Amino acid sequence: MAAGMVTPMSDHIETLTRDLTQAVGRKVGDIHQVTQRMGVLALNAGIQAARAGHSGRGFAIVADEMRQLARAITELACSLPSEIAGRAEALGRAGTDLGLAARGQRLSDLAHNLIEVIDRNLYERSCDVRWWATEQAVVDCCSDSGARARCAERLGVILRSYTVYRDIWVLDGAGRVLANGRPDAHATVPGAELGTAGWFTRALATASGDDYAVEGPLPVAQLDGRLAAVYATAVRSGGRADGPPVGVIAVLFDWQQQSAAAVAGVRIEERERASTRVMILDAEQRVLASSDGHGVLSERFHLDLAQGAQGAYRADGRLVGYALTPGYETYRGLGWYGAVSQRLE
Repeated sequence: MAAGMVTPMSDHIETLTRDLTQAVGRKVGDIHQVTQRMGVLALNAGIQAARAGHSGRGFAIVADEMRQLARAITELACSLPSEIAGRAEALGRAGTDLGLAARGQRLSDLAHNLIEVIDRNLYERSCDVRWWATEQAVVDCCSDSGARARCAERLGVILRSYTVYRDIWVLDGAGRVLANGRPDAHATVPGAELGTAGWFTRALATASGDDYAVEGPLPVAQLDGRLAAVYATAVRSGGRADGPPVGVIAVLFDWQQQSAAAVAGVRIEERERASTRVMILDAEQRVLASSDGHGVLSERFHLDLAQGAQGAYRADGRLVGYALTPGYETYRGLGWYGAVSQRLE
């Protein structure tokens, strides 16, 4: 594991374990020196007892006891390192596990923060489209061809304030684009026939002005293939929530730019960036955004969801933290996940 990528507590445990093992080694060495000296003293005592003859027999017994004691101490000292080493190794593993657990919790918290930011952002998109469906210029555009220029002008004003959108479209009941906010930038949009688009048919079929349809992110041909998340709802007669549908308004959220900013904004330390991948995944765990730019809409990053809505786990030399969308306010989320995968070193 790279320096600085474990918690201070686990790093402290690792240091203490190493110091303990070294201290035991030093003390065992000291014990061997003492027992060697005891052995020499016992040998000298035995020699002196032998010279003393009968009167030295008691001293000989003491010398023999000293030899046996030195031998017993040596055996204990020899067994001590292996016993301590086993316990120290277990302590070291516990410290490593503690560090990984804390690191995993941090990654899952970062994943949760990421998906929460996305939820709040998309909640606002769902509010915007329902609000702008009641704009008089938008309502008039669907029933009066003379109002289309005014509608396009109004949509342009909105886009200057809401830079998260690539464009805003107003369509008639058949799916033909009547007006958009950037007709100069997106010349193929006005008059485009989009009646078969899933988001259009679902938006037109919404039960009231409180409902909306969403699709994507997906590449949009009229936006030069850029990725956008489309939020759409019916434009209703008189701008009333319960009025009959007269058309559809769609806002095209600039997923390509906004999602890149979201994954780049996750607070990964600089030293971790080369070993870390931050992702947004859909409900089928397809990559919708990735900090390395790879696999968007083409890769599935299979999460181990054994821990439920939020968790962390080790797999294939990596530590992965994830979190399921919690939703925000009236926005329930789309079943998406935030995920942070970090290489173990």
